[in-house]
Amino acid sequence: MQAMNDRKAARAVGIWLMIGVGMIIIQVILGGVTRLTESGLSITEWKPITGVLPPLNDSQWLAEFDKYKNTDQFRHVHGDFTVSDFKFIFFWEWFHRVWARMLGVVFLVGFVYFLAKRMFKKEMIIPMVILFLLGALQGAIGWIMVQSGLVPEKLFVGHIELTTHFIAALILLCYTFWFALGLLVPKQAIVHNTSLHRLVIFILVVVFIQLTYGGFMAGLKAATVAPTWPTMNGEIIPAGMDTLSPRIKNLSDNKLMVQFIHRGIAYVLLILVFVYWLRSKAYKGSQIFRTAKAVPLLLILLQVILGILTVINSPYANRLVWFGIAHQFVGMLLLLSIVLMLYLIHSNKNGPAITTA
Repeated sequence: MQAMNDRKAARAVGIWLMIGVGMIIIQVILGGVTRLTESGLSITEWKPITGVLPPLNDSQWLAEFDKYKNTDQFRHVHGDFTVSDFKFIFFWEWFHRVWARMLGVVFLVGFVYFLAKRMFKKEMIIPMVILFLLGALQGAIGWIMVQSGLVPEKLFVGHIELTTHFIAALILLCYTFWFALGLLVPKQAIVHNTSLHRLVIFILVVVFIQLTYGGFMAGLKAATVAPTWPTMNGEIIPAGMDTLSPRIKNLSDNKLMVQFIHRGIAYVLLILVFVYWLRSKAYKGSQIFRTAKAVPLLLILLQVILGILTVINSPYANRLVWFGIAHQFVGMLLLLSIVLMLYLIHSNKNGPAITTA
């Protein structure tokens, strides 16, 4: 009876965490929309409580608009904005912040409920504390990111700060997902193969590097510098990738170099995931493993197509937003699919090798 109750409690907590995973994905998407619509600096103050409510009348809207007019982004980029234009960008930044608060409330209320019902096992407490610390850190990084754009001569949020915020969100996403998998996936679903396990770890590292460069791409709007495919402005290796000093700065600040690296890693990932898929076909494993093992390949193929479409359509602002968000969304799904496979595939030292088909 106790074992059954423990399983039910673990499942309930796992579902709650999966709801959190979904909300984090939406939060990252909202962050992408905020960046691509240049909305991130529309709210110039951080008001954790009173900031939940947007301006409710014309005088409040004018007051917020006046604050925005003091930013260099307004002076040099959006000087022709009307109050109506300002309301549009304000909405996305406000929605992004409010969704973050809702996410915190969902986690806090769930935590208090499960704690009161004594549904947490002792081994869950430390991971829960880490989860909340990661969430708090993400909020702090978000405000630091906004502050980076609210300084003289800064027209947008810094792309390094934006990418740090993005990667921190993905770490929180992966941690929450992994925590949930530990509560929802039965132990008998785990398979064992050392070489495949190592390959998936390597792919996961490359995915994070690629997502970092995806953050640079979004922060610099680097797609617009070479909106062609398969070449970059007619060249396989474009000129102008080594123009910054010191030279190492080109790796993170040169738009051509950033796009060139982002494209190159995409092709490397495609090959790595294809190799993983070929090798995984040799094993039966559990039902979950058999069902999920082809998902990374399907997602990387879709992701490459969306990446090409995003670059080609980057000169058109509206298209860039939609294709960019779709590209980001599928990128997160790809990341989670790799995390899932890493969870399902363990090293041989933890058990017998999975049988061949």
